[in-house]
Amino acid sequence: MLNACTPDFLSTLEAAHPGLLRAVAPADVEEPRGRWHGQAAAVACPRATADVAALVAACAQAGVGIVPLGGGTGLVGGQVMPEGPVPLLLSLERMTALRGGYPSENVLVVEAGMVLADVQAEADRLDRLFPLSLASQGSARIGGTLATNAGGVNVLRYGNTRDLCLGLEAVLPDGSIFNGLKRLRKDNTGYDLRHLLIGAEGSLGIITAASLRLFPKPAATVVALLAVPSPLAALELLALAEGQLAGLISAFELIHRMGYDFLAETMPEVTVPLSPIPDWSVLIELGLPQGVAPEEAMAGLYAQADEAGLVLDGVIATSEAQAASLWRIRESIPEGNRRIGAVSSHDISLPLSEIPGFIPRAGAALARLGDWRINCFGHLGDGNLHYNVFPVRGRSRKDHDHQRDAVKACVHDIVHELGGSVSAEHGIGRLKVGDLERYGDPAKLAAMRAIKAALDPKGIMNPGAVLRG
Repeated sequence: MLNACTPDFLSTLEAAHPGLLRAVAPADVEEPRGRWHGQAAAVACPRATADVAALVAACAQAGVGIVPLGGGTGLVGGQVMPEGPVPLLLSLERMTALRGGYPSENVLVVEAGMVLADVQAEADRLDRLFPLSLASQGSARIGGTLATNAGGVNVLRYGNTRDLCLGLEAVLPDGSIFNGLKRLRKDNTGYDLRHLLIGAEGSLGIITAASLRLFPKPAATVVALLAVPSPLAALELLALAEGQLAGLISAFELIHRMGYDFLAETMPEVTVPLSPIPDWSVLIELGLPQGVAPEEAMAGLYAQADEAGLVLDGVIATSEAQAASLWRIRESIPEGNRRIGAVSSHDISLPLSEIPGFIPRAGAALARLGDWRINCFGHLGDGNLHYNVFPVRGRSRKDHDHQRDAVKACVHDIVHELGGSVSAEHGIGRLKVGDLERYGDPAKLAAMRAIKAALDPKGIMNPGAVLRG
């Protein structure tokens, strides 16, 4: 049974570790959409892994819960604990050091508090690419992206965060340090604790540092926004592109007209260079080797797609500024969604062949619950859709609070029936614990509970996240 983080306990921590505690700021206990409000007695800000180990050991002895805090950008409530005995927040905001760069190995070793954009910049200084790219990269910390196995726009080519990590250093729930910060591509020496900790959302330990995979930079990139007749045509365009340009497609994003409508309504400064505005479009980026002309490669793909009836119109960027302008459209869609206010947001993945059937089926099922605006967009190349349901004009999400659970169940039931996942890249957090129990494989859930009980018998690590306490 957990104990509250009391003033007496904080005084003991402060005496043993002076200068590591700070007061809780409002942003520390609220997730970005304002749907989750947490609680905490204080924020511990260690300077080194040894500090983390000492703090965790003290909490383990006292039975005090620890909630890890990264950049605070998670959307499933993993970083906030709204109820139960008041926990201690643990932030790695001071642990931002570069521990080593190895360009000949394509490896960067960083502390977990480093912001993702800074990781990208460190890689760039080595003339290398760290390809993880998220809308929140200016504030998300690499430890948090590992803890949630974040995806982003480049998964099609480079994989999730899990695929970009060679080794980890972490503090386990008893305060011991896992010294797994290796730079090896091959290491089959028993169970891989790295992969167990990645995606565990801080429920099995605190990631303190990571060895990250880097890649050579493409010699050239080219971006295009292409109007397509349907999601099925988009998938056929993806297959055509992979046949022509295997391994060179960095991103392939599906965008529905509703996303453009929301931008026109809330962010009119973000303009779409297609007329008329299409019902469906894809944003595609190619990363090309030396000797391949970027605009010619994209134009050749467009010509073949046009001949096959897979595109209706398109814009190919001819400068970095134009490419950035096209990406700005895609990256602004989540902010447009936030300003409208979703009734229910769904981070789902499906087998690619099921996507064209899922979209109309889910729309028809939701129509039986009421009138909605649906914004379906996302990383089509890896099967990850953000399928978000909004009120019609003149109504707000508060008008549909009583329907949120029914809307979510409607979408998730169809996803599960089609062999998909109800948590593609955002994690389980606290928001989707019930979904994990409803749709999860019983054997997997039993194994997860056994692992949690073995590593964290007191249940102090991120209580209530991923699994119920």
